[in-house]
Amino acid sequence: MSGPPPEAGGTKSRQAEWSRTPERSNMLALRVICWIAIQCGRPLARGVLHLISVYFLLFSPTPRRHIKRYLFRAIGPNAGWSDGYKLLHAFASTVLDRIYFLRGRMDLFDVKVQGNVPVEAEAQAGRGAFLLGAHVGSFEALGACKHQSGCPEDLRLAMLMYPDNAQQINAVLNAIALPELRPHVIALGRPHSMLALRDWLDTGGLAGLLADRTLSGPEEAGQQRGSSIALPFLGAPALFNDGPFRLAALLRRKVFFMAGLYAGGARYDVLFEPLADFSERITNPEERERRIRAALESYVTRLEALCRAYPYNWFNFHDFWLEDSV
Repeated sequence: MSGPPPEAGGTKSRQAEWSRTPERSNMLALRVICWIAIQCGRPLARGVLHLISVYFLLFSPTPRRHIKRYLFRAIGPNAGWSDGYKLLHAFASTVLDRIYFLRGRMDLFDVKVQGNVPVEAEAQAGRGAFLLGAHVGSFEALGACKHQSGCPEDLRLAMLMYPDNAQQINAVLNAIALPELRPHVIALGRPHSMLALRDWLDTGGLAGLLADRTLSGPEEAGQQRGSSIALPFLGAPALFNDGPFRLAALLRRKVFFMAGLYAGGARYDVLFEPLADFSERITNPEERERRIRAALESYVTRLEALCRAYPYNWFNFHDFWLEDSV
């Protein structure tokens, strides 16, 4: 993993590679880890993660190429094989820990939560809110908020996603999860999606969305009701979709940045930060566009800061900057 990355081609317009990539690599790791985790326990399972990480580092050339490009940007030109291994080991660790989170084993972890009070206030007031994250760290770690002192246990979190892209992974995780801990999913791109989301928010539910990937095909883009915008990210332009912010403006909700960051061992840092407030009606179209653009730029700035502070938590193993076509 040496040599500088090529120049970014992030402004190219084509369907995002991740949406056409089979689930194969993730499924292999997930099936192996699930069996070991349930049968042997977390200490032994974590020992096996070293072998899994080395395997993917050696025998997955395409993800390795994309990991190398990311690490050069997040860490610098001295990033090497050991950094690629650390990132893959962190990814495997979060996959393993998803199993325990979904089985209610919070006693195994040391989770620190910051910034959750404003989010809880929106939920308890019955307004609901959008939580925007990324493929960074662990989404399941966010459920740790229910187990913190003084935090209401009736917080309800739904995941907004395109379920067709990860049917196998979702099926495996749902099969091992406790019924009360199975993630509630609101499918995007369906005729009833908007009504289901509005009803969920109106009852104080929180809607989580990983906003660092975009579907740029004409049909998918229409479903997401947003535009892909090239913004500076880790030193090169990358495409981000403003659809989540348009949705929040349409439904007049506050938006919070969220992240469940893996800090090594059994430690996770969960954080929430205010990102945008669309709770008041915006009648001026130009003002609405300005605020949507500002919210998207703020999201990208926060994501970049996290990638530099927690460089091994980035789990986008695809051509994020669209460089392969250059």
